[in-house]
Amino acid sequence: MKGKRTGIRSLLISLGLLFSLSLLLSIQGCKVGEDYERQDMTTPEAFRQDFPKDSAISNIPWWKLFKDPVLVELIDSALVNNQDIQIAISRMQEARLQIEVAKADYYPFIGYNAYGSSLANSEVSGLSNQAGAGLNASYTVDLWQRIRTQNKIALQNYLATEEAYKSLNIAIVSSVAEAYVALRDIDNRMIIAEKTADNFQANLEVMQARFHAGFISEVDLSQAKIQVSEAKTAIEIFDRARVQIENAISVLTGTPPRSIPRGLVLYDQLSLPSIPVGLPSELLDRRPDILQAERRLHAQTLRIGVAEALKYPSLTLSANMGAQFVNPSFLFADLGAQLLGPIFNAGRLQRNVEIEEARTRQLLLDYEATYLSALREVEDALIAVETYRREYELRNEQMELATRASQLAWVRYDGGLTSYLEVLNLQSSQFNAELKASEAFKEELASIIGLYQALGGGCTVERADNTELN
Repeated sequence: MKGKRTGIRSLLISLGLLFSLSLLLSIQGCKVGEDYERQDMTTPEAFRQDFPKDSAISNIPWWKLFKDPVLVELIDSALVNNQDIQIAISRMQEARLQIEVAKADYYPFIGYNAYGSSLANSEVSGLSNQAGAGLNASYTVDLWQRIRTQNKIALQNYLATEEAYKSLNIAIVSSVAEAYVALRDIDNRMIIAEKTADNFQANLEVMQARFHAGFISEVDLSQAKIQVSEAKTAIEIFDRARVQIENAISVLTGTPPRSIPRGLVLYDQLSLPSIPVGLPSELLDRRPDILQAERRLHAQTLRIGVAEALKYPSLTLSANMGAQFVNPSFLFADLGAQLLGPIFNAGRLQRNVEIEEARTRQLLLDYEATYLSALREVEDALIAVETYRREYELRNEQMELATRASQLAWVRYDGGLTSYLEVLNLQSSQFNAELKASEAFKEELASIIGLYQALGGGCTVERADNTELN
C-alpha cells in the first residue's frame, strides 16, 4: 500500500514538472505568421476647403459644443436609453467574455469521472460490485503560439466592438442634435406662418370692407382669401412635421412618442467664430469606424498565423488518477503525452492559409475604403458649411429686401398707385423669403453637426462631471 502511494506521489511530481516544462515551451515556442503592422495610407496634406488646421472641432466634447441644456439632456438620455446603444453594449460584453474563453486555453483542463457497476453470472453466487471515481487533466502545449495568437484575435475583436460602440455614440449624438435643430427650425417657421396668417387675415378684413363699399372687385377679394388659405395650409404642414420630428427624437431617446421640451431658439443653438478641422491624417486615429476596420484587419492578419500553426504537430499532455470505492486501497494513476501532426492532406491546410490571406486582403481594402469614405464625408461637410453660411447671408438679405418691398407695395396700393396683384406677389415673396432664411440657417447648423460627426467628434469617454457615457 505504501509503495503504491509513493509511486502515485512520484507520478504527481513528474506531472507537475512536465506541466511546468510545457508552460516554458509555450512561452518560448516558435511563432508562425506575421505580426500586424499599420498599412501606409496615402493621406492628403490638407483638406480642400480653407479652414483653420489647428485643434479640430472634434476635440470639443459634445456637451460643450451644444449650448442648449435641453439638447444636452436629450443626448444624455439617448446615450443611456437608445436600444441600438444597448445592443452595442451587449456586443461589447459578449466580446469581452470571448477573451475570457480564449484565455482558458492557457491552462490545463481538469475534469472528473465516476463509475459504478454490478455484475451477476451463473458461475459465481452473489453480485460483483465495482465503483470508483477519478480526476483527469489535459493540457495542449502552445508550441507554435497558436493559443496566444487566438487570444490576441479575441482582444482585437473586443476592441473592434468598442470602436463600433464609439461610432454609434457619434451617430446618436449627431442624430439627436440634427433632429432637435430641425425641430427648432419648424418651431421658427411655425411662428413665421402664424404671424403671416394673422397679417393676411387682417388684410382680408380690409379687403372685405372695401369690397362691400364697392372699391374693389371680387377678384381682389378672392386673391386675399387665397393668400390667407396658403398661410394656414403652411401651418398645417409645419404642425405635421413638428409632431413627426418629436416622434423621431422620442425613439432616439428610447421612449414612446411624446412632446419634446424646448430650450434655446434656433438662432442661439450654436455660435462658433471659427471651425478648425485639423489634418486628414488625424482621421486615422480619430474616426472610430476607421479604427474598427483596422482592428478587424489586425485580427484577420493574426488568423493567418493560426492557420499556419495547424500545419505543424501539436503536443497534448494528459493525466488520470482515481480510486475504487469498494476497495479504497486500490489507487491508480497514469500520465501520457500525445503528438499529432499532418502527413498528407492534399494541400487542405495550405489552402486554409491562403483563404485567410485572401480574407486579409479584403479587409485591407475595406480599411482603405473606410478611410477614403471618411475623407469624402469631411470634404462634403466642409463645402456644406461654407456654402450654407453664404446661402443664409443671401437669404437673410433677400428676406429684408422682400419685407421692405412688401411694405412699400401696400402703401402704393393703398394710394391707388398699383394693383393688388403686386401686393399679393410681394407679400408671398416675403413669406417665402422668411421661411427659406430659417431653413438655410438650420441647414448651416446641420452642416456643422455633420462636420463634427465626420471628423470623429462626440466619442469622448467621460463627461466633465465624471459621468461615464461610453
